[in-house]
Amino acid sequence: MSSSGSSREKDHRVQHAHHIHYPFWFGGSASCFAAAVTHPLDLIKVRLQTRAADGPKGMLATFAHIVRNDSFLGLYSGLTSSLSLSQLSASLLRQLTYSTTRFGVYEELKETFTTAKSSPSFPSLVAMASTSGFLGGVAGNPADVLNVRMQHDAALPRAERRNYNHAIDGLIRMTREEGWRSLFRGVWPNSMRAVLMTASQLASYDGFKRALLEHTAATDNLTTHFTASFLAGFVATTICSPVDVIKTRVMSAKEKEGLVSLLTRIYRAEGVGWMFRGWVPSFIRLGPHTIATFMFLEQHKKIYRRFKMLDD
Repeated sequence: MSSSGSSREKDHRVQHAHHIHYPFWFGGSASCFAAAVTHPLDLIKVRLQTRAADGPKGMLATFAHIVRNDSFLGLYSGLTSSLSLSQLSASLLRQLTYSTTRFGVYEELKETFTTAKSSPSFPSLVAMASTSGFLGGVAGNPADVLNVRMQHDAALPRAERRNYNHAIDGLIRMTREEGWRSLFRGVWPNSMRAVLMTASQLASYDGFKRALLEHTAATDNLTTHFTASFLAGFVATTICSPVDVIKTRVMSAKEKEGLVSLLTRIYRAEGVGWMFRGWVPSFIRLGPHTIATFMFLEQHKKIYRRFKMLDD
């Protein structure tokens, strides 16, 4: 009887938490905190995916190459500005646009379809996450193009570098030198990746978390958040790896190339292995980023509930 009562009490707390309306920006804020922690791993992933034939081939070799040539601060290329702490970074700008949109829309849709007696099914969560991911991909594309370019810039010969001073300078110069359409270069593969990423990350996190709460003795605590987010990161990395490679190649290219032509060229040069090129650094980057994002997000929600005195 005691065990049954405890289970009902836990279910009540979970349902109660679903019905709290959290601020739209929580996901973007949590993602910014996570980006600051995992940016060096993201940089290494991009360098591996775009390296020249004679470039460093492994994650550790790439790490050593960056530190040797650009110093330790080179690991934060694209994140921090050399001019002023107040200047926006490409990485954080991406989170403020892409992640705020996808998390915000997803939470709004999830709340809309959650009732006092039931929560959305997993297929419904996937559909909601796919929709929010597409919108986030479009909203964040300009910052995503800029982020990839700034990360890839240091790997180019000095004569070929774009040398954007900071995020705003990059957006202005891209618009002025290449036209506003350059801000949406790769928007379709990027949006497709955003759909896959959000569906595999947000929906799977909620699915894993729900399964842990309903079918184990786990409670809604840090251990559950860590476990669910770790599993979500593994799923997201595996599903998104091929699209992530394509997105990076398209956005870092100096000349426009059709998607079919790009895929044909990559396949002829690298075989099917290109689909999971950089998978390990992608997981090492995305795993911690997913964990950090959801841990920060859950803490945002916990602090908000405590501030509003909504905790049971």
